[in-house]
Amino acid sequence: MKVDVLLGLQWGDEGKGKIVDVLAPKYDVVARFQGGPNAGHTLEFDGIKHVLHQIPSGIFREKTRNIIGNGVVLDPIIFRSEIEKLAKYRLNVRSNLFISKKATLIVPTHRLLDQAYEKAKGDDKIGSTLKGIGPSYQDKIGRQGLRVGDVLSVNFDAKFKKLTDIHLEILKKHDIEFNWNELQAQFFSAIEFLKEFNLIDSEYFINDVLNDNRSVLAEGAQGSLLDIDFGSYPFVTSSNTVTAGACTGLGIAPSRIGEVYGIFKAYSTRVGSGPFPTELMDAEGERMRKEGNEFGSTTGRPRRCGWIDLPSLKYSIMINGVTQLLMMKADVLNSFPIIKVCTHYKLNDGSITETLPYEIVNEKIVPIYHELPGWQTPITGTSEADLPHNLLSYISFLERSLNVPISLISIGPDRSQTVLRSKIGV
Repeated sequence: MKVDVLLGLQWGDEGKGKIVDVLAPKYDVVARFQGGPNAGHTLEFDGIKHVLHQIPSGIFREKTRNIIGNGVVLDPIIFRSEIEKLAKYRLNVRSNLFISKKATLIVPTHRLLDQAYEKAKGDDKIGSTLKGIGPSYQDKIGRQGLRVGDVLSVNFDAKFKKLTDIHLEILKKHDIEFNWNELQAQFFSAIEFLKEFNLIDSEYFINDVLNDNRSVLAEGAQGSLLDIDFGSYPFVTSSNTVTAGACTGLGIAPSRIGEVYGIFKAYSTRVGSGPFPTELMDAEGERMRKEGNEFGSTTGRPRRCGWIDLPSLKYSIMINGVTQLLMMKADVLNSFPIIKVCTHYKLNDGSITETLPYEIVNEKIVPIYHELPGWQTPITGTSEADLPHNLLSYISFLERSLNVPISLISIGPDRSQTVLRSKIGV
């Protein structure tokens, strides 16, 4: 059995949570492979909106087991808060949620360092969520981080003190206020809570599932254009958000990868700083933001909005080996008379290209647009036959340009507001 991978192709916020929830009944296991509480995966059903940060989006499906993989950085305090918010739904969380012993822990000083580093950047700040993601990954790479399995060690307190003493020494150079005794107490209380869950050797767990011919869906966080290697560096996240990250973040061989589902919005958004070639700084951009309720599910910050960007989508498709595309938020464009598609970039030297330049941050990119007529009508029904003609024309144009089939169209936030154009899932 293969592992199917689901990930975002833009700058995050594409709607991965909803689609994992829709697909989860088709899979035995849903596994998060990177990121941490900087993610905000939104699910909506039965009139209730749910936002998950670290817990995989298959948690609401009773027969689906969920894994927090080794590539994730886990904040025990936020984890406990998430679990407590789920309590009223009477989910079988403790039997259906498994946590890799090799996942890296976010300690309180990671969040403080995140604040300090971002504050020190001044006008050059990257727009961090201030959840401690970057500093925790730094410690992982620096071979001094703590891992989930360490909480079972008799000398965990000493390990924690050794790491946080290093952090506290650095923080003396920054003007950050905090109550260390209070932060420590919260952390150790959350650690005791964490120890009540299934802490596993997830790489063995997942490979045993595959060898038993059971199915796995790997759930990515953030988006491909935020990948630490292939994103708009340095305005990126601290992990590999692409398909290759599923291999290192779960302990599976590249030969185990099956379908790669690439999710994208019918337009583009970005939270925080960084390049955004098709960004709209006018009334149209504000209209997209309002129609799409474009505010960060983790930070609450307004998202920057713009037209769809095909050069960046082609890049993400290439890097990830995308086999099927899933288009989200088509309904947000219902009222627009003209739909613009960026097909090429014009660069500083006057050249025209459809590839992402290396210097995307400082290069003055002018998008070249192709225009299509909008559909200007509400979308009702859940079959392809119910979709407006001009929306189908837009979909066909994108498929021809991207050379990958669009298998699913999301026409609203609820799990029921989904149009399947072909079979997806096992």
